[in-house]
Amino acid sequence: MDGSPSSRQGSVTKHGDVLQIKVPLPFPLRWVNSYLLPGESGWTLIDPGLRTEAAEAVWTSALAELGLGYSDIDRIVLTHHHPDHYGLAGWFQERTGAPVLMSRSGLEQTRLLWGDGQPMTQRMLALFRREGMPEELAQQMEEHMQGFVASVSPQPEVTVVEAGERVRLGREEYEAIETPGHAAGHLCFYHAETAVMFCGDHVLPQISPNVSYLPGGIDENPLASYLASLETIRRYEVRLAFPGHREPFGHLQQRADELIAHHAERLEAMRSKLAEPATAYHVCRATFGERLSLHQLRFALSETIAHLIWLREAGKLTESVREGLVYYRQA
Repeated sequence: MDGSPSSRQGSVTKHGDVLQIKVPLPFPLRWVNSYLLPGESGWTLIDPGLRTEAAEAVWTSALAELGLGYSDIDRIVLTHHHPDHYGLAGWFQERTGAPVLMSRSGLEQTRLLWGDGQPMTQRMLALFRREGMPEELAQQMEEHMQGFVASVSPQPEVTVVEAGERVRLGREEYEAIETPGHAAGHLCFYHAETAVMFCGDHVLPQISPNVSYLPGGIDENPLASYLASLETIRRYEVRLAFPGHREPFGHLQQRADELIAHHAERLEAMRSKLAEPATAYHVCRATFGERLSLHQLRFALSETIAHLIWLREAGKLTESVREGLVYYRQA
């Protein structure tokens, strides 16, 4: 197995036994990587993508090109619960009857985000208002968040994967490594004999994974979790990493170091903007700019909050509340 594509078949790229399918996204990221691995009893599908008509069409075409039917897929494995990875899991499960494997924390979050009443929506809106988001934007954000339900429906029945468990991907068993930060319950899958890792969105080449705060006790300091997970993952010898976005790459340890340095710079940049008290929304706009779509603003503000929490917990910021809004200032 090597890092350069050995053959291409339309939307399918072959890396040894691993087939990479680029599933389209209606976001600036453009696509998410799904992977197919052949096994003795059937194929393993990793991270099938967001449910859209375009994604369904890509899968119909890709399976036809490969001469595969839905019955050839015998398991669906998810690195994490974010909709661009999880969305088609139930759709595939309906057609294949295959189990869907995911972490327990990931399963719990799908219920909060898209289960009965979508309780996370109101939690997030209350957080955003408290952190300074203007009311007119908060109202637009509510509609935006509710619109994701169709892109993750139907919801699959999930088989829970525990950290440290051995999980069969194709012909081989991989170690499930819990790497929270980008998502609570995020799993990387590592095969020591070949030094191959499916790293989801934990480490991405060229771009920095979003690290967002979610209210409700899921992870009270997600950036601290993410930095610790990077330290964990950089200790593994990885010859070839298969990420959730962009192309497979072979410098995971170097990339983990770059991401650690990036967040150190981002933390200092945000701290420097707080010589006077300001809300997270103000810091977000000062950092990421005014020209953000609602989708981008949601994740930019959540990431800003995660960084400010890290700074507060490190004693570098103080926090105060005035008229229902949270203000941060350099300690």
